[in-house]
Amino acid sequence: MTNPNRYTQIIERIFLSHYQEGDREVEFQREELVQVAEDLKIELPKNIGDIVYRFRYRAALPSSVRTRAPEGETWIIRPAGRSRYRFELIPDQPLIPNNMMTEVKVSDSTPGIVTMYSLNDEQALLAKLRYNRLVDIFTGITCYSLQNHLRTTVPELGQVETDEIYIGVDGRGVHYVFPVQAKGGTDKLNIVQIEQDFALCAAKFPALICRPIGTQFMGGNLIALFAFEEGSNGITLSLEKHYRLVLPGEVTLEDLEVYRNSLPSR
Repeated sequence: MTNPNRYTQIIERIFLSHYQEGDREVEFQREELVQVAEDLKIELPKNIGDIVYRFRYRAALPSSVRTRAPEGETWIIRPAGRSRYRFELIPDQPLIPNNMMTEVKVSDSTPGIVTMYSLNDEQALLAKLRYNRLVDIFTGITCYSLQNHLRTTVPELGQVETDEIYIGVDGRGVHYVFPVQAKGGTDKLNIVQIEQDFALCAAKFPALICRPIGTQFMGGNLIALFAFEEGSNGITLSLEKHYRLVLPGEVTLEDLEVYRNSLPSR
């Protein structure tokens, strides 16, 4: 068996040093990452925050952490203020595409040269959303990309980041903000990111209607989109649609007939 990697060793030591049986929250400070690395004689990455980022969005927490979650729950890491974080138990409900969803074909308008030079799956996914107006199609609202990779500070949370921000306007003139979280490859959407997007909208765009969107590459130019709402039951998934980008000739008259006769999604 190989030794745990350095990030796993650090985050495991921090959790176990604070955790007591029955705890549902475990807080720690950013500076502890440095102290633990020194104790374990581990070289830190240039960006210390990469350690927490990895386990918030990209990698599973160590098994020693996961096994201390009750059945039906899982540990996540949430920001707890500037330079502070918190392990917290939540219901184990991963945000993954439903393979039973109907696919909708959309003619792929992504410029070939953009596809050729996309550097990673996330960037390629964001480009495909942008060039194919998938946010507009998904929401039924005219949308414009305002900024990508927005990193800012939100009260009580500290620093947050969203992959892209769209601003939209509907037929009544109502304005919306759509923060988008994109995942490619084996990366998975995380409810913490959606929570942060709601908080970001409340802090930076309080006059706009906030509708966070998650999107996931499913392979073969198939893209899943998710819409979320916040209410008395917390954050809920309000809509999921799957779009397959195809050559124009692959959208057949039969497809159009099916779409015309299908029930509206909203």
